[in-house]
Amino acid sequence: MEILVLYYSRDGSIAQMARKIARGVESVAGVSARLRTVPPLATRVEQEKLPDVPDDGPPYAEQRDLKECAGLILGSPGHFGNIAAPLKHFLDGTTALWLSGALAGKPAAVFTSTGSQHGGQESTLLSMMLPLLHHGMVIVGIPYTETQLASTTSGGTPYGASHVAGLAPTPRALTSDEEQLCFALGKRVAEIARKLR
Repeated sequence: MEILVLYYSRDGSIAQMARKIARGVESVAGVSARLRTVPPLATRVEQEKLPDVPDDGPPYAEQRDLKECAGLILGSPGHFGNIAAPLKHFLDGTTALWLSGALAGKPAAVFTSTGSQHGGQESTLLSMMLPLLHHGMVIVGIPYTETQLASTTSGGTPYGASHVAGLAPTPRALTSDEEQLCFALGKRVAEIARKLR
């Protein structure tokens, strides 16, 4: 059983979070994580041809990754309180999966990173949930039984894992609370996927 950890990361914070979430997924017996990313969008109106495989990191996601997964954990930096365009572009291409109901009933969760404490983390997480709800997925958050959620002074919300990266060019490392909440989110989705299966 595989949980798809699908993300877009520009400065590396989301990629770091994805790896911590994957560890949480794989802490559950019989469940593994499939890490995938999406290519950046060209700044021109016409999309330039990108290589089929990125130079480093996980492969680019394909529609079959969504179809084959037992659950989905979606990550995006917050761009003005919203999902980043490259990930939104990928999700906009999933109409065939929506029509077939391929994702209906599967658990899904979200995670984000922003430049500041008030950079729109919760609105970004909520915006990422909308297409997942349209697909009929079962949204999984982080409960307050995860004690770091109540004590963190950095990232972390009941809507999903989050990180306060600071402003570029040098993002802050994940705090211990943020790491633990990423791990907890991955583990929780994996456990729920097993129960639903």
